[in-house]
Amino acid sequence: MDLMNEKKFGFGCMRMPVLEAGDPTSFDYEKINLFFDTFLEQGFTYFDTAYTYHGYHAEEAVRKALVERHKREEFQLTTKMPLRDFKDNEDLERIFNEQLANCGVDYFDFYLLHNMGHNVYEKCCKYDAFHFVQKKQQEGKIKVVGMSFHDTPELLDEILSKYGDCIDFVQLQINYIDWEQPNVQSRRCLEIANKYDKPVTVMEPCKGGTLVNVPEEAAKLMKEYNSEASIASWALRFAASQKGVFRVLSGMNTMEQVMDNTATFKEFKPLNEEENAIIDKVVEIINANTAVACTACEYCTHGCPKNIAIPQYFALYNSAMRTTGSFSSQAVYYNNIALAGHGKASDCIKCGKCEQACPQHLEVRQYLDDVKGKFEANSIIPTRK
Repeated sequence: MDLMNEKKFGFGCMRMPVLEAGDPTSFDYEKINLFFDTFLEQGFTYFDTAYTYHGYHAEEAVRKALVERHKREEFQLTTKMPLRDFKDNEDLERIFNEQLANCGVDYFDFYLLHNMGHNVYEKCCKYDAFHFVQKKQQEGKIKVVGMSFHDTPELLDEILSKYGDCIDFVQLQINYIDWEQPNVQSRRCLEIANKYDKPVTVMEPCKGGTLVNVPEEAAKLMKEYNSEASIASWALRFAASQKGVFRVLSGMNTMEQVMDNTATFKEFKPLNEEENAIIDKVVEIINANTAVACTACEYCTHGCPKNIAIPQYFALYNSAMRTTGSFSSQAVYYNNIALAGHGKASDCIKCGKCEQACPQHLEVRQYLDDVKGKFEANSIIPTRK
């Protein structure tokens, strides 16, 4: 398969519409069905899900909304082996077979080793996860093998030098705010993928919505240059314009997003020199206005012994830090989340599980202390027993 001739856009299924904000498994199938159908009608076919998304139920939702409602040849389906979850060789086999059943398919068009990093690399080597997926490819159960990666370019270089024969493509977090960020290093990771001639799929091109809801000053620069272009389209085009990128993923929650994003790629145009200069200015503005670079992936909440709503608290903290006047509304939301059964920031026992899971390599425990200082000085929430 010539990946570089593939259509450049894919539907990310990490943040599908739900009926209840606090329940990631309460899928709004009316919306999901409509969005999937429209995506296909616009000429796109690639759907990206994973074993762990939506409380470990996303694959089943994709089966119901996509696989059971469309012919197999009408779509391309991607899922991923959860590297934090498997325990041994038998587990690799068990989980893979479970995924086939979850999705209701006989094979996956694309399949990735999920969230590769230092925390799981040794385990993957011990149980030879790289050759496991290659074997499944040889059996015809996987067409194209990939690896999603959240770590240093040095580790990526090491992995591709040792196991490049097992990996057809790499999925990287690439967006203009992380391009030079030391905790992500989008540019350098892309350079390593290019070094080994591995085509790249982009995740988090809008950084969990951060690059859609940009500061007013940044949005003004973009709109003054092109009043018709959405803010999201700038981020998507930035990612898709990079050398070696063959597809960009986007999780879409509204019909407006589906139509806008598909339009961006149906008539795709790489960023020009003037637009790149505007992006540079936007990066400066955003960096000056963002306290915590959280993408709300929620990996940090899996296994948190105190059930702390970390991404929600960080979003409120960022909002409060951008507010020049009173931040009382954010404080109310903070209190309501805690009163609904989540641990407060001060309930953190510093176990570090969140930081081990965080693909952004954030100092979560330190940031939770900052959140505590911001919201709990005059909190109405009683201390949890």
